[in-house]
Amino acid sequence: MNKQPEQLEWLSELNPQQQQAVTHGEGPLLVVAGAGSGKTRTLAYRVAYLISQGVDPSRILLLTFTRRSAQEMLRRAGAIATRGTSMTGRVWGGTFHATANRLLRMFAKRAGLEQDFTVMDQADARDLVNVIRHDLDLASRDKRFPKKGTCLDIYSRCVNGGEDLAYVLEHHFPWCEQWAEELKTLFKRYVERKQKKNILDYDDLLLYWAGLVEDKETAALIDDMFDYVLVDEYQDTNILQSSILQGMRRKNNNIMVVGDDAQSIYSFRAATVRNMLDFPKQFEGTTIITLEQNYRSVPPILTTTNRLIGQATERYTKDLWSSRKGGQRPKLVMCTDESRQDKFVIETILEHYEQGIPLQKQAVLFRASHLSDSLEVELTRRNIPYHKYGGLRFLEAAHVKDMIGFLRIAENPLDEIAWFRVLQIFDGVGPSTAERAITHVLQHQQDPRSIESFKAPAAAQEPLQQLAKLMTDILQPRTSPAAQVDRVRKFYDPMLEKLYDNPVIRKRDLENLEQIASGYKSRQRFLTDLTLDPPTSTSDLAGPPMKDEDWLVLSTIHSAKGCEWDVVTVIHAADGCLPSDMSTGTAEEIEEELRLTYVAMTRARDFLYITWPHRYYHRWYKHTDKHSYAQPCRFLTSEVCETIDHVCLDADQDDDQYYSDTAGAMRPDIGERLRKMWD
Repeated sequence: MNKQPEQLEWLSELNPQQQQAVTHGEGPLLVVAGAGSGKTRTLAYRVAYLISQGVDPSRILLLTFTRRSAQEMLRRAGAIATRGTSMTGRVWGGTFHATANRLLRMFAKRAGLEQDFTVMDQADARDLVNVIRHDLDLASRDKRFPKKGTCLDIYSRCVNGGEDLAYVLEHHFPWCEQWAEELKTLFKRYVERKQKKNILDYDDLLLYWAGLVEDKETAALIDDMFDYVLVDEYQDTNILQSSILQGMRRKNNNIMVVGDDAQSIYSFRAATVRNMLDFPKQFEGTTIITLEQNYRSVPPILTTTNRLIGQATERYTKDLWSSRKGGQRPKLVMCTDESRQDKFVIETILEHYEQGIPLQKQAVLFRASHLSDSLEVELTRRNIPYHKYGGLRFLEAAHVKDMIGFLRIAENPLDEIAWFRVLQIFDGVGPSTAERAITHVLQHQQDPRSIESFKAPAAAQEPLQQLAKLMTDILQPRTSPAAQVDRVRKFYDPMLEKLYDNPVIRKRDLENLEQIASGYKSRQRFLTDLTLDPPTSTSDLAGPPMKDEDWLVLSTIHSAKGCEWDVVTVIHAADGCLPSDMSTGTAEEIEEELRLTYVAMTRARDFLYITWPHRYYHRWYKHTDKHSYAQPCRFLTSEVCETIDHVCLDADQDDDQYYSDTAGAMRPDIGERLRKMWD
């Protein structure tokens, strides 16, 4: 017998709005969750509540944007449900792309796919585009044709945004408009090559899933698999993802989406805030619940951020509040120049550190990665450790891609990108030799072990024979993924020392890769999970830091979304930097820059500093003092500034001295002095 809500004591741990969302009955539900309002908690309790009401966990689908988010929510739900019953391990939880992969394996024939397809990451997709780009002789044109990364960005924008090529080029890549016909040809060949090689990229996973739910019969089968669909971070979904959800909920309309329209900041990935704003129109009978109690920030910070986001022209109205008491008002700090800004940031960080706030609980945020350059130099000079986020992803590291390449060949011998990468590791093998070697394998029943009989240059003959032996070993039945990685690592380690600098550090990465593989029973699942939701960096694999380790966090605002720190300093809050002068061409772009500013400021729990240099020196004039003057961020209006303490720093001031124009100190009447000049 199902427990009634009043019998579930743990529901009392939620505020009234969270309870209402968690215990919602049938039909579509939109939860507008303000920053720091406990959306993860709400989703976790929703899963636990559904299970407590007798819903089969395997008939619950939880969609998130990272696998770690899904795991964290299900872990929390399990901890709650164990007070009654726990079966969260059977919940379908994961990213859109991972769920698409799982469904496509089940419905491969209906999708027109071979079940053993492989998924390539973004870097490999760019490489494949580049191969076709060269095949079509596009790289040798008199006028420079777009590079591989730009080509793939254009392709993905068309696919995920539901926009045709002409529109995408005109509005997002105007410098590429002259290549419209060539790009069409390139994209057509790209799709054909992927299909021929039984390879899918990230976009294909969503495209094929969307194709499945367009078919009424298949859509009904998928619809019947799930009693409830829950979606996190709905403001970050794109048109394609929205259409998938609509296709899945034709018969059963039990769908709950959680998000914050004020934090929609990924339009460059084709995400659109319209999905959230239009949800009630797309799902008739939608219930809307707003979470306004903030569990993160002190009231003065919320007062400022509420006024800031109040400038948005179209949004779900919410006024965040906190039961926390007191707190320091945010500070807007005008610095003479970038050097003075760096000094202020570091002195403030060290002051809070001395007050007992570890460096890891402090963050410096910025609109673009290069804006922290001078600060990084100063941090290094003062021997202050820091980690910067928004850089190279783990799977983009060359040595990791090499290792994965061996396993991808074993999984799908038609994967020519993996073949090209692996073969060119060996001395004497260039692009033309690699191409002949791949053709040789394809002509020998696509057996990677046949590489042994390929007539290679003398320098590569023995290594290729060893490669054939390696393939024989890892293709043995019942060889675990960890054992396969171990075998590849022993083969690859000697090459690593010759190919790259810092081999000791790189070897540790590969050891961590083996550790990850130990948690998998199949090579296919290991490769797919690693590709669809890779670690952000090697630090994600290294486990928790040692007790005596500490570092300051430097991060782009985009990378900081979803995080929080006790102390946050937003640097370069000058118009042109925030908002970026590259993103103010349309009203929609300016609106997103406003939301980006809001995201940055709502990361702070206790202390918020916003700094902007008044003077910017032009560094390309090394032997002059040429400079320009900046204005503060346009979103810091007079109404917003009423809630902020204003600080002005002079270049010649001592580092620990500044004055505030809200301090009420006696000031000379300069105006009167000027008037008296003419008495």
